[in-house]
Amino acid sequence: MFEHASITIVIPAFNEALNIARVLKELPAWVDHIVVVDDASTDATSREIAAVVDPRIVRIVHPVNRGVGAAITTGYLRAIELSRGERDAVVVMAGDGQMSPDDLPRVVLPVVRGTADYVKGNRFASPDIGRMPKARRLGGAVFSWLTSLAIREAVSDTQCGFTALRRGALGGDELSALWPSYGYPNDMLGVLAAKGLRIAEVPVKTIYSGERSDLKLKHLPPILFLVVRAGVRVRQARRRAA
Repeated sequence: MFEHASITIVIPAFNEALNIARVLKELPAWVDHIVVVDDASTDATSREIAAVVDPRIVRIVHPVNRGVGAAITTGYLRAIELSRGERDAVVVMAGDGQMSPDDLPRVVLPVVRGTADYVKGNRFASPDIGRMPKARRLGGAVFSWLTSLAIREAVSDTQCGFTALRRGALGGDELSALWPSYGYPNDMLGVLAAKGLRIAEVPVKTIYSGERSDLKLKHLPPILFLVVRAGVRVRQARRRAA
């Protein structure tokens, strides 16, 4: 528990055998549940998860690879079943060790105190942002600018996957309809903004050790499509509310 709220960590994992055990072992004791979704890994990820002895861990395995967004949604749906409180938080962290557990209190605090429905980590506010590869930094800045224009709300780091969602902010049908692959963060922001939910950002560390990004040129058109769709959603929602 954290400030009398239940905290569930969702970790999507695809071929993270080198890092996943360390990520799991570093999570603080006040985390109530850890839902790890193995998205049909072809390496030893599943074995590494099973080897970590921790009663908080719930392991889910996709029989076929469905994408990082789909893995997060699977985790969200299970997390909703595991918690009950209105201000319980569901946190998404990567399985590659690029997100520091030291930042967890900062990420969950706005949700458990009732000042935000969704919190995004902001790596651009970190003093060690220089560690992020230049290509990632540029891409993140461009997509953040475009997404902010689309949803009519300033978000500095739309692509950061370190997030906290208030349990109950989105229903199961809304979560299941989210984009299953790269671009999930942009689609999520569009849905949240269209509903008028409160979005906050907090600084988080930038951790890189020469990892190669899985984001490819083929992912760019879908992400741009999702940014446009987010803008349409928000515009339609505001027209209905007018």
